[in-house]
Amino acid sequence: MDRNDLCWCGSGKKYKHCHLKFDARLSEIKYDFFKGQVRPPHKIINNEKDIEGIRKSGVINDAVLDLMAEMIRPGIDTETLDRAAGEYITSHGGIPACLNYEGFPKNVCISINEVVCHGIASPKTILKEGDIVNVDSTTILDGYYADASRMYMVGEVSPGAKRLVEVARECMELGIEAAKPWHWLGDIGAACGAHAHKNGYSVVTDLGGHGVGKDFHMEPFVPHIGEVGTGMLLVPGMVLTVEPMINEGTYKVTVDKKDGWTVRTKDRKLSAQWEKTILITETGTEVLSS
Repeated sequence: MDRNDLCWCGSGKKYKHCHLKFDARLSEIKYDFFKGQVRPPHKIINNEKDIEGIRKSGVINDAVLDLMAEMIRPGIDTETLDRAAGEYITSHGGIPACLNYEGFPKNVCISINEVVCHGIASPKTILKEGDIVNVDSTTILDGYYADASRMYMVGEVSPGAKRLVEVARECMELGIEAAKPWHWLGDIGAACGAHAHKNGYSVVTDLGGHGVGKDFHMEPFVPHIGEVGTGMLLVPGMVLTVEPMINEGTYKVTVDKKDGWTVRTKDRKLSAQWEKTILITETGTEVLSS
């Protein structure tokens, strides 16, 4: 690309004033094939307009999760929660990304106790005292996606359940802390996995985080176990989710044969998950949806 051409990122700026130095730094890095180190493709690098779009979508998405905190209580059914989430997103100009995504029938995923993820809301599913619940919401606003999930404890929960929820959040935060520019994707998984295993828990490996922003699921896949210094290079402008799924027992999971979506722990012990959408910046990370 000529230095006076418009930059490949779509910013409208000349290449020399935008990503010329960025590409020069990328070209100087030596990638270790044996560590699976790879260069991030240009298509997953976001410009300032893209980042602002994702950030605005995240404002709506975060408010949905705040609304869930106000509504979740013993005796409420998950269909009511799902309907409220969908109505909030649409009333603020957004679109619930989960609804009809590859056939998923609801606005958000609501996963209770041993359900790891992709739980389907129902008027017959009533929250009860002691449940732990994950609500996973993704909002589309003006074509930009923001994705996050939180755990909620229904009334008084057991000490074991509370500890699992706390450690799962700590795993996510440590993963985000490890997501440094010009470091490697494997650093995130290494941090999440080490903390989970230190506390006696397992980490789901069949599912993970992902790039997000201009689409629902983009490169890279973000594993939550791994080795430092492995995988894709993390660079400014990348947007991805960190969302470790932490299990009380085995890391193995099953998918419901009837609905084709609901993922449960194979041993039916508890699972917990937190998720944030983060931007890799020049100096660290910025949370775009939480």
